[in-house]
Amino acid sequence: MTDYTLIPFDSRYAKDFAEINKEWITEHFVIEPMDTYQLDNCEETVIAQGGEIFFVLEGDRALATCAILPYKEDGVYELAKMGVRPAAKGKGYGHVLMEACIDWARERKAKQVILHSNTSLTPAISLYKKHGFETIYLGPHPDYERSDIEMRLNLN
Repeated sequence: MTDYTLIPFDSRYAKDFAEINKEWITEHFVIEPMDTYQLDNCEETVIAQGGEIFFVLEGDRALATCAILPYKEDGVYELAKMGVRPAAKGKGYGHVLMEACIDWARERKAKQVILHSNTSLTPAISLYKKHGFETIYLGPHPDYERSDIEMRLNLN
């Protein structure tokens, strides 16, 4: 693996959070209004809500990112907006981000981490399964048109 640095949220990289995620979303889907709001206001929608955004840097360039934030019930966190720049795919940065988010949730005594994705994103689904996530729902999601799978990782 190339030399990298994993960092928690730093406002200098807020635009990278939006850019990296918009890149993968538009490659496979359409940017939805909720995406735009969350990505363009990540300090408000993630950090101020008690969540965290991690970045993988090579030098001072953000190549991958992922958010984790409180979900609807106590002790449950949502893994959201994970993206890796195309030039950095295959370097293991998805695994680095998954481990960072899961460790972060464990430090907060989380019971579960959930995520919403799309079954067409085969590499992502495989990554989630490798980290212990199990499918708990297949079908449409009320907030995201592109989401057709909900997965959960039990932490206790």
